[in-house]
Amino acid sequence: MTPLVTPSWVAERLGDPGTVILDATLPPVGVTPTIDTHARYLAKHIPGAVFFDIEELSDHSTALPHMLPAPEAFSRSMAALGIGDQMSIVIYEQEGVFSAPRAWWMLRSFGAQHVYILDGGLRAWIAANLPTSADRVERTPASFRARFDNAAVKNFAQIKEMIAQGAQILDARSSGRFTGASPEPRPGISSGHMPGAVSAPFTELLEDGRMKPTAKLREYFIDKGVDVQQPITTTCGSGVTAAVIALGLEIAGAERVSLYDGSWAEYAQHPEAVIEKGN
Repeated sequence: MTPLVTPSWVAERLGDPGTVILDATLPPVGVTPTIDTHARYLAKHIPGAVFFDIEELSDHSTALPHMLPAPEAFSRSMAALGIGDQMSIVIYEQEGVFSAPRAWWMLRSFGAQHVYILDGGLRAWIAANLPTSADRVERTPASFRARFDNAAVKNFAQIKEMIAQGAQILDARSSGRFTGASPEPRPGISSGHMPGAVSAPFTELLEDGRMKPTAKLREYFIDKGVDVQQPITTTCGSGVTAAVIALGLEIAGAERVSLYDGSWAEYAQHPEAVIEKGN
């Protein structure tokens, strides 16, 4: 089953104790003043939805952005949000496609089996004339035992080895940042790309504020020379939009997809990193 679900599919499960709905909206990058997505959630959300704060749930013992926390910490956080081991988890975001796939990937990487993304997000929900709420949501604490999937996550040493082997690495950053023509948003970090990486800006996988249809995603990856039958690792600036590529690959039929969690924020600062410019 595709990870994407329709508003009607979600509406049928409203109030189901075995289903939890999460708003996982991060503020868009480069927009000033910063958009308070939590305040927007409080003002309007799918009834019963809780806020999945990706930033708050990340590892704050490192200076790298949005890194996965320790399994024990993630277990405690999910339990406190009322997310149980065997629950069906539906994730959405308020506008477009940006951060919901990161929440999807985080939960999957820690062993959650039934994780879905609302196709079109809150905008599609409202367009379907379905109800929203401003009520405060408090769920009963649940039991969540994180089971970390090592195969889902790559570190710098593994990326370095993959580069040496000529493995498939897809970069979700803009083409300008990939070629080195545009600067990185984080100060002191050079733009450019890893040797052998393929530029796959995450925005190219989107259409009308949602993921492109399956056939178009397959065609996109074929045009990029990607073999979905072989292992693929995705990367971006901080590990967020790399998950958009991971989602697109799964929809297209890829089964061996991993994500470089440190992504360019780590790679470009590493003394052993080789950075290439141009296409």
